[in-house]
Amino acid sequence: MPDLLLELRSEEIPARMQRKAAGDLRKAVTDALVEAGLTYEGAREYWTPRRLTLDIRGLDARSKDVHEERKGPRTDANEKAIEGFLRSAGLTSIDQAHKHSDGKKGEFFAAHIVKPGRAAEEIIAEIMPAIIREFPWPKSMRWGAASREPGSLRWVRPLQSILCVFGPEVGETVVVDFEVSGIRSGDRTVGHRFHAPAEIKVRRFEDYAQNLERAKVVLDAERRKDIIRTDAQNLAFAQGLELVEDEGLLEEVSGLVEWPVVLMGEFEEAFLAIPPEMIQLTIRTNQKCFVTRRRGQAGLANRFLLVSNIEAVDGGTEIARGNGKVVRARLSDALYFWHTDQGALPDLASLEASAGRFGLNLAKPLDQRMAKLDALGVTFHAKLGTQGQRVARIADLAAVIAPLVGADATLARRAAVLAKADLTTEAVGEFPELQGLMGRKYARLQNEHTSVQAAVEDHYKPQGPGDRVPKDAIAIAVALADKLDTLVGFWAIDEKPTGSKDPYALRRAALGVIRIILENELRPRLGTLITSGDLLSFFHDRLKVQLRDSGARHDLVDAVLAGGTDGAVKDDLLDISRRVAELGRLLETEDGRNLLAAYRRAANILAAEEKKGTRVAEAVDPALLTEDEERALVGAVDRAEGELDTALSTENYAQAAAALARLRGPADAFFEKVLVNAEDEAVRANRLALLARIRAATQRVADFSKIAG
Repeated sequence: MPDLLLELRSEEIPARMQRKAAGDLRKAVTDALVEAGLTYEGAREYWTPRRLTLDIRGLDARSKDVHEERKGPRTDANEKAIEGFLRSAGLTSIDQAHKHSDGKKGEFFAAHIVKPGRAAEEIIAEIMPAIIREFPWPKSMRWGAASREPGSLRWVRPLQSILCVFGPEVGETVVVDFEVSGIRSGDRTVGHRFHAPAEIKVRRFEDYAQNLERAKVVLDAERRKDIIRTDAQNLAFAQGLELVEDEGLLEEVSGLVEWPVVLMGEFEEAFLAIPPEMIQLTIRTNQKCFVTRRRGQAGLANRFLLVSNIEAVDGGTEIARGNGKVVRARLSDALYFWHTDQGALPDLASLEASAGRFGLNLAKPLDQRMAKLDALGVTFHAKLGTQGQRVARIADLAAVIAPLVGADATLARRAAVLAKADLTTEAVGEFPELQGLMGRKYARLQNEHTSVQAAVEDHYKPQGPGDRVPKDAIAIAVALADKLDTLVGFWAIDEKPTGSKDPYALRRAALGVIRIILENELRPRLGTLITSGDLLSFFHDRLKVQLRDSGARHDLVDAVLAGGTDGAVKDDLLDISRRVAELGRLLETEDGRNLLAAYRRAANILAAEEKKGTRVAEAVDPALLTEDEERALVGAVDRAEGELDTALSTENYAQAAAALARLRGPADAFFEKVLVNAEDEAVRANRLALLARIRAATQRVADFSKIAG
């Protein structure tokens, strides 16, 4: 079957857009081909800074004929109706129609229409102009003289050529001819813009990729990444160094070059006095370069690795030197920020009122920065006050939370007061990504307690599902206070998440609270820290998401929240998660599944009889037990209730689940041998009371009616 090769070549496409754009191209083209009646065996996209390429294998040579039957009017319909049918079906005479009968409405006309299939080249030529014109770039531009014309082509960067060839795996291929804004498709491309700008004639993907490689273009982005990674590691190793891995930078750099050449630059060792994170971010942000460290040692080395797009005649010496010059200039700025942040602010007298409010020591640089944050009156949110007011709330809340998580309240308050201070530092002003981290370093320089240092950095965490949670008790108290203040505040002003909109990242804040509590096995009662029942329900919804992502069934969370009447605490997230875990383990066993079936049978019978107003005895009367199976079940329920008393009082949910599981056998025997709705009204009421005890026993762990399946 034939293959299709498509290349859209332009000036440089921003690296951050390339991967998605290539995927968008594949989806748009393959969707349109399938819509037009063509099938294919496989499709793969490629991208470089200057081209998007699509390789589609095993494409149908033409679409299949389409047979359609169009129902018309009854054979005895008037002439006008018949003429309208003929026009709509494309028939010239009623003799071309067929007669059918449906047995009810009698005989009617029908048109058997055949739409012949079309050649793949025709379909491709038809769909491609619209796909190119309507391509979903996040940003696009017009260019050249044509840009003045209405409806002129918009593209991320000026589109330079279109390659589109179609044909068999061997033999000749053809150009699929179409035109977009004056650019006509062809069978030519060019290689590297500096090393091999001459035209290359293309027949199919294999010679296309090979010729590009010879023309200094590595088409496969993953292969470019592997080349960069391997060459960087080898070059560092040769100098007694090791590469500091950075997958995000590797992805970006691989989108900046078509022919990656890794070089090494250097800077003065004096710059190593700057914190390593600051050095790495400076070099990464400004020059897209990787940093290195001495093998087996902490800290960074004064060498960096850059990726060039050319093979320079001098081996890259001048390129490395030029990059080194820029890196040194940027590190000079970083060193200035680092030293400035450690010095005193001017006009400390204007900060005394703020220092008094927060108990700050203006002899300490980080305290000065916190006083400045308050004195500036920077707005956190129009309805929630300034950053200083927010810090005051977090400090008060952290002191309340501290004893609940085993932390010292005084240290928690101190950490909360300093947590946002680095927002006014020069370093964070230049690199917002370093907030928290720089605060920790400055806190260390002024000899704050180690737990206060940790809290200043970690109170932002976790910021996503892959981020770690704080482990130090002080950091935990401040992190919880920070997130709960955000949630309570935005709930109070009715700025809750709606649908897919969550501008203040409140879902992330709630998941952060949940992860901190669960992963540190903490037992703070959320009801003592938040007053909104609606907000507590929001936490329950987020808990379902978190437990589901951990492998738990969402319906089990509903079951535990709805049930668990014995000792269950709806605002104790750790207790809820433990009950869910044990309920899940129980239902994975045969005993658990059969117990669920027995519960449902008991609950359904009870519900039906209660709806009819049938009397249910208040307690089981042993004197009315006439069958061995019901006596055995009563004994089993007695034992289960006693075991549940012990298990639930000690929060031993595994023991509680085991107690319920032991009801399975007696319950099965009861339902097999005993008629619940006995003719004797007293016996029936007694047996219904026994079923009510089974329902009540399970309810102490969870509401089994909420369990799906």
